[in-house]
Amino acid sequence: MADILTPALGESVTEATIAKWTKKVGDPVKKDELLVELETDKVSLEVVSPADGVLGDIKAAEGDNVVPGTVLGSVTEGASAAAAPAAAPAAAPAKAAKADAKAAPTAAAPAAAAIDINVPVMGESVAEGSMGKWVKKNGDTVKKDELLVEIETDKVAVEVSAPADGVLTIAADEGATVTPGQKIGSISGSGAASAPAAAAPAAAAPAPAAAPANTGSAQVSAAKNETLSPAVQRVVGENNLDPKAINATGPKGNITKADAIAAIGQASAPAPAAAAAPAAPRADQPREERVKMTRLRQTIARRLKESQNTAAQLTTFNEVDMTNVMALRAQYKDVFEKRHGVKLGFMSFFTKAVVAALHEIPAVNAEIDGTDIIYKNHYDIGVAVGTDKGLVVPVLRDADTLSLAGIEKGIGALGKAARDGSLTMDQMQGGTFTITNGGTYGSLMSTPILNAPQSGILGMHNIVQRPMAINGEVKIRPMMYLALSYDHRIVDGKEAVTFLVRVKELLEDPARALLDL
Repeated sequence: MADILTPALGESVTEATIAKWTKKVGDPVKKDELLVELETDKVSLEVVSPADGVLGDIKAAEGDNVVPGTVLGSVTEGASAAAAPAAAPAAAPAKAAKADAKAAPTAAAPAAAAIDINVPVMGESVAEGSMGKWVKKNGDTVKKDELLVEIETDKVAVEVSAPADGVLTIAADEGATVTPGQKIGSISGSGAASAPAAAAPAAAAPAPAAAPANTGSAQVSAAKNETLSPAVQRVVGENNLDPKAINATGPKGNITKADAIAAIGQASAPAPAAAAAPAAPRADQPREERVKMTRLRQTIARRLKESQNTAAQLTTFNEVDMTNVMALRAQYKDVFEKRHGVKLGFMSFFTKAVVAALHEIPAVNAEIDGTDIIYKNHYDIGVAVGTDKGLVVPVLRDADTLSLAGIEKGIGALGKAARDGSLTMDQMQGGTFTITNGGTYGSLMSTPILNAPQSGILGMHNIVQRPMAINGEVKIRPMMYLALSYDHRIVDGKEAVTFLVRVKELLEDPARALLDL
């Protein structure tokens, strides 16, 4: 008998909650097969079977709290031996049915050739996902590697393609919750044989309708629409794009999400005609529409509310004159880009200023753990990135060791990974302080919410030309409001204001950073 133990839960995580058992007592299990999912305040963990056998006992029910090392249940080894006798009686019916099998060989072939479509591994600590819309219908003929469905998790979207040519059988409907390894459908090998027969009538029927002059473009449009992934379909639908006019760069000529986004700016001419089309059925449209939140949006909502409920959040404001930083950037941006291969933006200046201020005010770079304060001697800066699925905060590691070019390259790579949905858990955990830039969307001022368990977050805003009193004279200057939200349990008002003033000073006089002032 092998015990199923609660694994180590990660740094500063002391307990977890049993979320779901995937097997029942008495079910046969295989070594490393998923048995139970645990949830902590940071991540979800999967516990697998320690051996082949039968799930003999469940000692911690769903909803129970457990600590590392707790025995969750046990696996009785030797179930494989019990399976062997069961196979013996099956041999006799098999012999008896041999004659029938010879009489109808084609009936047995499809069952043997069926290939399961399973949920792929969706990333570290991602325990489940939600089924998106199937691109194909039940009974449709599909080709190997053709996109079938997209599965949404709380972090990324995973595309599932056909493992072989054949006929699709759907086993999991849109919106269903699925776990890695779960069967969501199958491909019957009989599709290869039945496809030609079905194709002949289908080809004959559309022949008369193929007479109009625009048949070529219509066929292209239909073909492209069939291969669009759900993510691409959303971009195409929301922006009234014509799939046949989009330059496809994906494998096998598929349109990628990047292709669709790139086509948005090129579609300004036909936009008025496309926009006029939905006006007619407006009377038939419902006044309200209920749409289930994506897992990423659910996670964002939960974490932000937990942050508000846990921390004593307070926001202090200041404003910074961006004249000198903008002049420095304008003077060196071309040389900088040629030398380093990356554009010089404002985020690198802000990151440098923030790191310098964190050195001076360590409480803003700390976190509370129970009755302890953990002061961080590393400076891993979270950079909030808005994507079409929601807000994510990838982490720029060891920002204090990076140059301006290193910061710009790091932020650029993280931003691209966020928009592509390819961020890993390691890239999104462990930040010590966060910067969010609402100014890119035109925000003048805001009070950002802490990214728990961090104690500080800096909000950048839009740069606006405003009249300012400079040495007794009114001058027009490019001004930006800064907002620092902080956890008042650990950061005092004096420390918060001093932190923000240091950031302001370093931005208004960048030479201070070179002189370490």
